[in-house]
Amino acid sequence: MIYGYLRVSTDAQDVENQRQSFVNFENASGVKIDRYIKDEGVSGATDFEERNLGKLLNRCKEGDTIIASEISRLGRNLFMIMRFLETCMKKGVKVKTIKDNYDLSDNIQSKILAFAFGIAAEIERTLFLKRSQEGQKRFRQNGGIMRSVARPPKLKLDKFRDDILKLLKEGKSLANIGRCFGASRDTVERWLDYNNIEYTPKRPVCNNKQSHAATLK
Repeated sequence: MIYGYLRVSTDAQDVENQRQSFVNFENASGVKIDRYIKDEGVSGATDFEERNLGKLLNRCKEGDTIIASEISRLGRNLFMIMRFLETCMKKGVKVKTIKDNYDLSDNIQSKILAFAFGIAAEIERTLFLKRSQEGQKRFRQNGGIMRSVARPPKLKLDKFRDDILKLLKEGKSLANIGRCFGASRDTVERWLDYNNIEYTPKRPVCNNKQSHAATLK
């Protein structure tokens, strides 16, 4: 089977450009695309496993081909694209892109290209970690307090925004709020920080008299 993958935005011109690229490809190569799979209005930053692209890959068998208009349609970052290509190579699924003219199949050229992608991904990961560590170090040296916001908080909390704000107003703790929505205290705190929502952390109240009495005993 030969699948055509389209990740289309809400831009009508973008949709038309992708469709035309497939038409031109079929006319020039004589290859007939058996079925089209679409991800409509889905960001390339969304992991491919959470898109129809992931469902397509699970369905693909050895010898199948996935064709995209360009490699950026598969993902917005190199790590994601590399994971996708690695999975395809393990399953024996071929990947072609029209605009970039990439052809990843079971041949030496594809393996060399995949190796080059792997090196580039490793370099990017190393540089990112180094920049992140240096940035954190400078931030701490300037008296800043680091918060764990490197990754966006779980999006599932967005739909509970009104309920979370109501519970905050009632004085509920972050741990208590998290339990209400199946999330950890840290996730709730990161979600609040990410959305610039001010809150006052609840501190345990120490009863001095009881503590003193306990010490005397």
